[in-house]
Amino acid sequence: MSFGPLISADAITASTTPLCLIDARAGADVYAAGHLEGAVHADPNRDLSTALTPGFDPARGGRHPLPTPATWAARLGAWGIGRETRVVAYDDDPGPGGACRLWWMLRAFGHASVAVLDGGLRAARAAGLRVTPIAPTPHIVPPYPCGHWLLPVVDLDTVARRLGDPDWKVLDVRARERWRGELEPLDPVAGRIPGTVNLPFGENLALEGRFKGADELRRMYLGVLGTARPEHLIVHCGSGVTACHTLLALERAGLAGAALYVGSYSEWCRSGRPLRRGADPRE
Repeated sequence: MSFGPLISADAITASTTPLCLIDARAGADVYAAGHLEGAVHADPNRDLSTALTPGFDPARGGRHPLPTPATWAARLGAWGIGRETRVVAYDDDPGPGGACRLWWMLRAFGHASVAVLDGGLRAARAAGLRVTPIAPTPHIVPPYPCGHWLLPVVDLDTVARRLGDPDWKVLDVRARERWRGELEPLDPVAGRIPGTVNLPFGENLALEGRFKGADELRRMYLGVLGTARPEHLIVHCGSGVTACHTLLALERAGLAGAALYVGSYSEWCRSGRPLRRGADPRE
C-alpha cells in the first residue's frame, strides 16, 4: 500500500512498519552534526544531482542535473531501498532542501511508498524523535529495478516551444523578486523565462513550515492552471530542486501530472535565450 506524499512526525513514531529515513540536507558536516536515528544521508549536490561531477557545466542541464537512471538505481540499492521499502525523506523544514527532490526522484522510478516529513527535522525534534551523530550501516540490496524516468521531464527546447502554446502553462516557483529580476543570488543574470507565470514554492506552506491542506492547495493551483490541464503544466525553479516542492504540492492537491524542467532558470539564463525583467502586466 502506498503512503504519502506527506507524513507527520507522530505517524513515524507510531509506525509498526520499518521505515527507511533519509536526511536530504546539503552538507556532510550538517548530517554529521546530528540527524534522525537510523537516517542515511542524501546530499542534494552529491546524490540527487551531478553537481559535483568533474566537468559539470550548469549551461547543460542547470545547476542540479539529474544523475543517470543507472546511477540512481545503484544509489537506491546502496541505501537498502527496494520496491517494497517505505521511505521517508526530510529537510530542516519542507522548503528548499532535497527532501522533495528525493521524493520526486523515487516517484519518477515508480516507487509509490515515499513521503516527505511534514515540518521537517524541526517537527521531528518537537515530537521527540531521537537525533544522533552516528551514521547507520545500510543493508545493501541490488540496484533498484528501473531503467528510466517514468514521470515527465522536459528540456530547454521543449519549454521554448510550449511558451507559445495557449494550452500550456510554464510555472516558475522562485521568489517573486527573483522572477521579476530584481535580484539574483545564484545565477549570473537576473530575470525570468518570458511568458512564465509565478507562484513561489513558499506559498505551499502554512504555519510552522507545514504544507497547506489539500483543498487549499487545489484552489490555489486551479487558479494558476486556468483552462490548462495539470498534464499541460511545466514547473521550474532555479535549478530543478525546489520545483519538486511544488510538484509534491500538486500531487497533494490531486493535480498530478505536471512536468519538471530540470535545467530550470539556471540553464535558460546561460543559453542565450531571451530573458524578461519587471512586473508582469497581467499582475
